[in-house]
Amino acid sequence: MKVTRRHCLGSLALAGCGRRGKKLIGVVPKATSHLFFMSVHEGVRKAAREFDVEVNWNGPQEETDYERQMQIVDALVARRVDAIAISATERTALVGPVKRAIAAGIPVSVFDSGLDMEDYVTFVATDNYGAGVTAARRLAGLLHGKGKVAHLMHKPGGQSTGDRERGFEDTMRKESPGIEIVARQYGMADRARSRAAAENILTAHPDLDGFFASAEANSIGAVQALQSRGLAGKIKLVAFDFSEMHIAALKDGTISLMLVQDPVRIGYEAVKSLALKLRGQTPPKRIDLPARVIVKEDLEKPEVRELLKRPSSD
Repeated sequence: MKVTRRHCLGSLALAGCGRRGKKLIGVVPKATSHLFFMSVHEGVRKAAREFDVEVNWNGPQEETDYERQMQIVDALVARRVDAIAISATERTALVGPVKRAIAAGIPVSVFDSGLDMEDYVTFVATDNYGAGVTAARRLAGLLHGKGKVAHLMHKPGGQSTGDRERGFEDTMRKESPGIEIVARQYGMADRARSRAAAENILTAHPDLDGFFASAEANSIGAVQALQSRGLAGKIKLVAFDFSEMHIAALKDGTISLMLVQDPVRIGYEAVKSLALKLRGQTPPKRIDLPARVIVKEDLEKPEVRELLKRPSSD
């Protein structure tokens, strides 16, 4: 049967033209180029299969492009998708587009990084403040409570990394008076800029004892800077997230320990919450997931190998 434009437009409010009655959920990550969000996508696909919904995965290439993310949300509203899940690259700028979605009757769940609003269905993320607390305590332990450390941060405006960084700073200040945070720089969610920031810190502070890097890109930048200067293992590095480079650096001692999220579950829970909402159920308002501390000796544990598995490309 030929589907006319009028028929297609008329059906958008229900299931969408050509969607065979399935609900369509738009999923908007902070970025599509980072391994973390590739893993989130795997969880999104898993939930879509399990709850028999369709997903539209679309986000900016880089985390700093919040204007592109705003455009994507507005386009999903215009398309009249059934629901939206978003990881906001900027916690205030994205409030307007998300509120427009909600006003249009589109339920929204927030994952990984929050917004300055609470009208969402579910917020699912790592307990980022708690992860920062853990990072501070573990780095302090590695340094026996004394020394100089640097804080290589992600980018301004992101709630998840901001909470992580605040947890680190608060805890180090309160619990480890013998440790001084001598430098703070942003890597702007970019590996090359993170490496340059780490190089600058190492030049300014040749007596540095430790680093905390709060996300994937700045962890990799710190690894590259330490290795290029022959400081691998000499300066303690607590890293966040994971990649093949993280794992190799943990094995060779450049990274002392890393804190790892469960991105597959984050993506799964975000889509699950909306699928349940669209079925008339009430999912939990908040889902906090712990970050796991991983040291070199943990890498052969089956549950760790599963957590660190590269996402599939299908």
